[in-house]
Amino acid sequence: MTNHGNLYGPSFTFLGIPACDLEVPASYADADVIILGAPIDSGTSHRSGAKFGPQAIRGGDYLPHDGERPHLALRTDGLKDLKVYDAGDLLMPGGDLVASLEVLAKATEQISRAGIIPVILGGDHSIASADVAGIAKHRGLGKISMIHFDAHADTGADQMGALVGHGTPMRRLIDGGYVRGDRFLQLGLRGYWPDNETLNWMRDQGMRSYEMTEIHHRGLGPVLDESFATLTNECDGVFLSVDIDVVDPGMAPGTGTPEPGGMTSRELLEAVRRICLELPVVGIDVVEVAPAFDSADITAILANRVVLEALSAIAKRRNGTPYSPTQNLLDR
Repeated sequence: MTNHGNLYGPSFTFLGIPACDLEVPASYADADVIILGAPIDSGTSHRSGAKFGPQAIRGGDYLPHDGERPHLALRTDGLKDLKVYDAGDLLMPGGDLVASLEVLAKATEQISRAGIIPVILGGDHSIASADVAGIAKHRGLGKISMIHFDAHADTGADQMGALVGHGTPMRRLIDGGYVRGDRFLQLGLRGYWPDNETLNWMRDQGMRSYEMTEIHHRGLGPVLDESFATLTNECDGVFLSVDIDVVDPGMAPGTGTPEPGGMTSRELLEAVRRICLELPVVGIDVVEVAPAFDSADITAILANRVVLEALSAIAKRRNGTPYSPTQNLLDR
């Protein structure tokens, strides 16, 4: 396993946090969270470019990269109240997707066994088949539940004849026993795929998939309430996977397979906040940011804020202080 700083472009860490080296355990001995880049997009089926996502997410901010970000609403600082390190990008040769995913699985297993939460910056969504598997190898097969934000189900039996790709990772996780189908929830699905055969397979696994229209009519809050009861049933931890294309392409155009009619950026951030405040999150990935198709960096900035929202909420959960979204900001 080798990490090389940032694989593409200049080497800098996520908003200026300290760097670490996965091959030197002493460099992250006190870590609560390690941010790790998985710069690969050879699993894409349409527009490539997500291999540049980690670089864009790390730098997606207009403030000084000084290693601190006080959260206005939560009154915590995820980058300071937690010990967060950036391990740089894994060496993931684009010509060998299977080998690259094996590197990622080993890295997340190593991080998880050290008692640390890995936050993986993608890269295309094929990485989920590896980063979740690595954590499950440590925590136990079927002991992690998963909440997956995406326009697409990513449950294909294959992708143009290949078993690995960004359209198949969720099936690989369930088929491999890493995550139970009945503890696998998806939010934000829409569009014109998958077909009935794939949907029937999903039903037979006990999956619960919230199509965007259902979320619109029921409200995101009730859907999350329902989801949380499932995610914490007979599972020790929750993995959060965010495909940035869950957000409407009007607010997140920089992605490979944009699908109109998605969540707003505010809805996604509030959902991530609730998940990390209320659930025992053991891993996170943020994927499918393709900077070449972005507009004024708004997709990269949103992905950056997804990470910050998660870290801030994890810090708030750990310090145990109360939070109410309806309380006056100055009284918190």
